[in-house]
Amino acid sequence: MQVLFPPKPLFRLGQLAAHVVVALITLVVIGGATRVMEAGLACPDWPLCYGSFLPGRQMNVKVFLEWFHRLDAFFVGIVLIVQFVLSLCWAKFLPKWLPWTYGALTLLVAFQGFLGALTVMELLPSLVVVAHLAVAFTLVAVMSAVTQQLLNPGKSIFPPWLRFLGFLSLFSVIAQSLLGSRVATSWAAHRCLNLGDSCNLIELHRNSAFPVTFVVISFVIISFIQRDVFINQWPYFLTISLLIILQIFLGVFSIQLGMSEPGLVIGHQLVACLLVAFLSALNFKGRVIDGSSQTFFTTESTLETCHG
Repeated sequence: MQVLFPPKPLFRLGQLAAHVVVALITLVVIGGATRVMEAGLACPDWPLCYGSFLPGRQMNVKVFLEWFHRLDAFFVGIVLIVQFVLSLCWAKFLPKWLPWTYGALTLLVAFQGFLGALTVMELLPSLVVVAHLAVAFTLVAVMSAVTQQLLNPGKSIFPPWLRFLGFLSLFSVIAQSLLGSRVATSWAAHRCLNLGDSCNLIELHRNSAFPVTFVVISFVIISFIQRDVFINQWPYFLTISLLIILQIFLGVFSIQLGMSEPGLVIGHQLVACLLVAFLSALNFKGRVIDGSSQTFFTTESTLETCHG
């Protein structure tokens, strides 16, 4: 069976970009676990941990979380630099926007590292932690979009009006997630549940979940109108719908249990990150291009596994 693929440089970079998306999602989840386990200051110095690349005697669960979080961030930074260099070397085979995008992503990762250092040096200020997460979500969204444009180049599968609703869904989920991060990093939930204080912020996060859910579900339902799109992309729409439902249950149970179950809180952030990745991928997914474009054919047996 013959399968249509993008040009080889696009495909190789697309494979690498897909792995970076997975690494970024892992980075966000480990960062969330670090915060929930109160391990953000487990390594008192930066960029090393207790003055070494691999702390030995000081290693415990909290130190491991903070150390692995930094290690994953270092890996993402290195791979993005490699992709940037490759995009420059293969520039004549690639879209003109790609080297500029990778250059901007490299700068964004450097800024993310600065924010990470600032969270340690300034003892975890809430707004800096929220900004740190905002940059992480931006990286996930952009890399997910780049991956789709590399592996599925071409015109968007959505008409402009429906793509607008898709982007609105994406930005709504990001905004809601950042509001949730503000609730967590300011300890608003604990103060509201235990002391009856700072309940306005948690109420805002809870109430804003309804319009965000409405926008995302509307995007899925209205996509039924584009029958060819829904038939071809139904796994995306099904996954997004299930993630929204799971996110609601995780949020409700987390509050009901007084934010005392770390697994629920971490899962809540994981689902938010997955929603960002899937919505961004769907919005930037291109239609299959025909044989007149720069494509090549390969047999199904030579298809390499692409995680993510």
